[in-house]
Amino acid sequence: MANAESLDGNETATAKKKGGTKLYIGIAVVALLGAGGYLYSRGQGAQANAATATAPKAPELFLPLDPAFVVNFQDQDSTRYLQVGVTVMTHDPAAVQAMKESDPVIRNALVMLFSSQTYAGLSDIAGKKKLQAEALDAVRKIVADKTGKPDVDALYFTSFVMQ
Repeated sequence: MANAESLDGNETATAKKKGGTKLYIGIAVVALLGAGGYLYSRGQGAQANAATATAPKAPELFLPLDPAFVVNFQDQDSTRYLQVGVTVMTHDPAAVQAMKESDPVIRNALVMLFSSQTYAGLSDIAGKKKLQAEALDAVRKIVADKTGKPDVDALYFTSFVMQ
């Protein structure tokens, strides 16, 4: 009987070791898969960042609309004047050429836009930003009519004087 008990004890100990070993192997596999997934995703992010960093970006092209715009507008009892320097930015050389060719049309649209403003509307920064957005939309529309795509990225006021 002693042999039978010792055999049963050894079998139980061996079964416990095998079950414990399987558990440790399972945990190790899960940990390795998790670490591998993390490293893979991190590598993908690094590759995406590298691709973004190495992708050639077209240089910014600035076109000043010279001379500055000078318009008058009514303010309750007096006539006021507005002088605005405008520069347009794009990344597309074709858009620069289209703006140069459409200079009279762009200047006309901006003169009409600037002269329709009120002193109260332009007195705060929100009014100036709104005017800037409207001017950008006007230029984009003219360029889109000429080239088929509105390749104007930004419009900047390089000077802004109200009197």
